[in-house]
Formats: sequence, structure tokens, C-alpha cells
Amino acid sequence: MRSGLILSLLAGALALQLAGCSDADQAGQQQQQQAPQVGFITVKAKSTTLSRELPGRTTAHQIAEVRPQVSGVIEKRLFEEGQKVEAGQPLYKIDSRTYQATVASARAELARAQATLNSNTLRVERFKTLLERRSVSQQEYDEAKAALDENKAAVAAARANLQSAQINLDYATIEAPISGRIGRSTVTAGALVTANQANALATIRQLDPIYVDLTQSSIELRRLRQAMEAGELQQVSDDEARITLILEDGSEYNKPGALQFSEYAVDESTGSVTLRALFPNPDGDLLPGMFVRGRLPEGQREDAILVPQKGITRDPTGQASAMLIADDNTVKKVNVVTERAVGSQWLIASGLQDGDRLIVDGLQKIQPGIPVSPVDTEQQAQPSQAPAAQGGDQGAAQ
Repeated sequence: MRSGLILSLLAGALALQLAGCSDADQAGQQQQQQAPQVGFITVKAKSTTLSRELPGRTTAHQIAEVRPQVSGVIEKRLFEEGQKVEAGQPLYKIDSRTYQATVASARAELARAQATLNSNTLRVERFKTLLERRSVSQQEYDEAKAALDENKAAVAAARANLQSAQINLDYATIEAPISGRIGRSTVTAGALVTANQANALATIRQLDPIYVDLTQSSIELRRLRQAMEAGELQQVSDDEARITLILEDGSEYNKPGALQFSEYAVDESTGSVTLRALFPNPDGDLLPGMFVRGRLPEGQREDAILVPQKGITRDPTGQASAMLIADDNTVKKVNVVTERAVGSQWLIASGLQDGDRLIVDGLQKIQPGIPVSPVDTEQQAQPSQAPAAQGGDQGAAQ
């Protein structure tokens, strides 16, 4: 009886131990099954060309406002509005009859002065011969010589008057001062215009090439120079120094530009510095006054760490942090310092190192210290293998 009782007790204890082990195994399996799945990327340090997008506006390469330089009535317009004109091309014709008459009068006055000059020149030559023979007095010769000098001055004045009259006659035909695209005309035939009037008759703009005036904060410009001096940024090559233009609809302009100069004064009202870039515009896609953005390369950063913005979070105080996967597949929280945004990524100044596994998906399901099931999102994004190869691998695995 006692031996049977003892055997029963031993059997019960063994059953309890086996049940406990089974429960522990099941709990471990459940814990592994309950570990949330998170997507991560491997942080990589690499050489990167940093650039900054600056706002700006397009400006015509040259602008000329056409105004009359003589007064008169417009006889005809000699161009089509909106068309391209060449320098020296006639644009307007002013009634020139009065200016033609003035030219004719000035030419006649010059001829009269020259005739008088010729006569007095011969008179002085005769007086000079008579003076040697003492047939005329010295005073008579001096008076003839003075009259000759007056005649020479009169000829010069008449020649200048003729030249001025000819210039006014030429101004009666208003020509294009520069080559470019001409806008609308503000006057029609029959309109009375005056010399140097305030209102322009038309405006010509040279659009190829075209300027883009960009504005950059003086503080950012100072930081850029300090980074260059400290060796944090390296000068980019000539091929990488080209400026890319972002149009109003977000598309990129298909031709690169070059930086022309940087203003040496800060705008007191905005605290910014103006940078001027030059872009080719053979097709006339860029028009003056367009709002654009210029992507300007600043320098080459060695060992730069760029991570997706969705992998960085901030607390109410503004402190940035990142969730990493430790070697034992548990979550580790680290504080980071972001320097600037580069597209959809953050440039990390400190807090992350090359090789860290940064969690970018599933952040809402985790907290520091818990185990996770990591999935490499970069490998998932790679192109899948051919179906035949996949079938062979699955068959081998089975």
C-alpha cells in the first residue's frame, strides 16, 4: 500500500514538472511570435555633394525702353509686337519734313560761311603781299587777319549745326538699341510724341541668355564660409558647380546655369545677399519675372550620414532621436543632432554611426528595450530574382 502511494506521488510530481516545462516553452514561443516586426536600414557614411535651394526670380539679360529723342507725329510703326528685333532695326517713323528743312538750311549756312572764308583768305594773302611793299598799314592787315579767324569759327559753327540737324533727322527714325524680344506698343500712327518723354513707346528684353537672381541669408553664407575654412566642406569640381533651376511647377529646367557673382552688400530689409546666375534660354522657356528656385552646390562632405526623415522623431522639447536595433535584436533609443534637410533625408551631425541599424518602419509599435523582428527594407526594395530561380530555391529549401 505504501509503495503504491509513493509511486502515485512520484508520478504526479513528474507530470507537474513536464507540464511546467511545456508551459515555459509555449511562453517562449509566444514571446517570439509576439515580437513586432520592424523595417530597418543600415546607416552608411559616404561622400556627398551638399546643395541648397534658394528662391529667386528671372531677370532679362538686357532691358531697353524705347523713347523718342525728337518730337513729332508718328507716321507708322515698323515692327510686329512680340517679335524678335535686331539692334539697329527701324521701329517707328516720325514725320521728318521739318528736320529735313533744318538740315537743308544748315547746309546752306555752311556753304555761305565757307564762301566768305574763301574770300577773306584771298584778301589776307593780298594784304600780306602789300604789307611787305608797305602799300597797306599793319592795322589793315591785322583787321583782315581777325576777320579771317572769325570766318573760320563761323564755318566750324555752321558745320556743327549741320551735324546736329542731321542727327535730329536720323532720330526721326527710331531704331532698336539692342537685340531681343519687343513687347506691345503704347502708341499708334498719328500719336504725338516728345523728346525724352516719360512713357516708353515699347520695351525690348534680351532673354537669351537670362539672369536668375537668387537670395541667400547672410547667416547661411557665413556658416558656409566657416565650414569651408574648417575643412568640413571641400570645394566642388567645375562639373558639380553647375546650378540647377527648379521651375514653378516643380520640374527641373533642362539646361544648367553658372554663378556669375555674389553681391558684396547685405539687404538691410531682408538680411539676405543676392547671387546672380546665368542660364541659356534659346527656346524662350524662361520669361522675366518668373518665381524659381536654384539648387546651388555648396561643397563636398566626406563621410556624411544621410537617413530618411521618417526615421527621426522629436519630443515636445524639439530633441531629435532615433530607434536602433541592438545586436540582440532589442530596441535602443539614441539622441541625434540633425544639421539640415537634404531632400527627403536628414543630414546627421552626431548620434549615428556607420553600420547602425536604424528603424524606419513600425515605430508606432515599439518602445526601447523590447525585442523586435527586424526586416531589412533595402533588401526588400531590390529587384526580385527570376521566377525560375525562385522556384529552384524554394524547392531546395523544401
